[in-house]
Amino acid sequence: MKQETERGIPSVESKKPSAARQAGVLLHITSLPNEEGKLGCLDKNAWRFLDWLQQSSLSIWQTLPLNHTHVDLSPYSAMSAFALNPAFLPDDWQSYLTEPRWQSFTGHEPHWLHDYAMFVVIREQYQGRSWLDWPQPLKYREPEALDKFYRTHQAEVDLLKQQQCVLDYLWQKLKCDANQRGIQLFGDMPIFVALDSADVWSNAEQFLLDENLLPEVVAGVPPDYFSETGQRWGNPHYDWEKMQQLGFSWWQERIEHALEQFDLLRIDHFRGLQACWHINAEEETAINGTWQEVPGDKLLQTLQEEFPDLPLIAEDLGVITPEVVALKEAFDLPGMSVLQFGFNGLPDNPHALEEQIENSVAYTGTHDNDTSVGWFTDLDEDAKAWIWEQLIKRTESLLQKAELPREMPWPLIAAAMQSVAQRVVVPMQDFLMLDSEHRMNVPGVAEGNWRWQMEWSQISEDLPPKIQQLLTLTERSVAFGNKQS
Repeated sequence: MKQETERGIPSVESKKPSAARQAGVLLHITSLPNEEGKLGCLDKNAWRFLDWLQQSSLSIWQTLPLNHTHVDLSPYSAMSAFALNPAFLPDDWQSYLTEPRWQSFTGHEPHWLHDYAMFVVIREQYQGRSWLDWPQPLKYREPEALDKFYRTHQAEVDLLKQQQCVLDYLWQKLKCDANQRGIQLFGDMPIFVALDSADVWSNAEQFLLDENLLPEVVAGVPPDYFSETGQRWGNPHYDWEKMQQLGFSWWQERIEHALEQFDLLRIDHFRGLQACWHINAEEETAINGTWQEVPGDKLLQTLQEEFPDLPLIAEDLGVITPEVVALKEAFDLPGMSVLQFGFNGLPDNPHALEEQIENSVAYTGTHDNDTSVGWFTDLDEDAKAWIWEQLIKRTESLLQKAELPREMPWPLIAAAMQSVAQRVVVPMQDFLMLDSEHRMNVPGVAEGNWRWQMEWSQISEDLPPKIQQLLTLTERSVAFGNKQS
């Protein structure tokens, strides 16, 4: 029997499939179709995409982080680790703000909401400047100054809270409808938070900051094959000793919030739960730094005790040490493999076709990769020939049975689907056979990212049955219930 939750969403028994042999798609909310000039949002197009997933027998919808972004639109550097992005609101969002829903929301106001709303409004009042440059009373969160600001700007603060109320309702409705169809929502949690965020401003004691609240050290990764100077991300590091003293309460709240939104949750940069690259804040690059171990084992133990069925996925890409592997395996966490990385010819490449493992999520590419068509096109002719030979000998029969094109990226998709990996996730651009112009993000490039959107006209009518046939042949098809209206 359906019952109303506090949010007013019907609570129903989920028809989620088991973890075995699933397949899904990676598509961020902003990449949904919308009117010209507007990014995708939680409107009818989101529910139409659920229809498409169901028609294709895909049982996972993975998104990027849902948080309120800065002007660069990167969901990995947000104003809040908790607040949903107001850009997801449809134009008619206020029609969803019913009095009973608003009263229920404010009656159970999330612990983070007021600080987030205050942070955004104060920031707007000071022309988008970082909280580190605010007047001292607001920067240091003096109660009298905060109370005075709220009294003056209550309408703006409450508007942001109303937006979060509607976003919460729409997302929970989407999740409920997805689960009824046998579709799991798969989220992504950046391990670090942005310095210019409500999280650091309101929890400064849990970060490694000096007496002026400036970072002593910042996060990144050291030089490697891809970058001679490494990557200096600039995120503040956690004060893990302080967090542990507090029982990892901030992390528990963050995970609890995420598990209300998602059925599966990827921890981005999982190796940072074993050790983090500490760069002195005055350093301009990531060359000079040190690895500092963190109590990730104690954190994960605390989280698993609090959330026994913790559905975490470890993003274990890049150079991974035995200690990181041991941490992942100690908690039986699935890792990731990316087939585009699997053709360097080196032994023991975890991304190679013959090295796939069952407890993992296999991808053709990720949001940071080129599309598979773009990746393959840019290879030299010898590499293309070698890769094509490996793929086609494995997948030609499967492609023929599924009536799929014998051209990229379908051999790569087919190889992923017939792998032993329990879950396979394919970026929507690959299902649509799109080239490099449709790439979502180029790491290290500041402009032009996070803006790709698909169009319904790009999806042919025969695509869902072909995907469904591919999943049936690779035993990843799911028996769905009746289509929800």
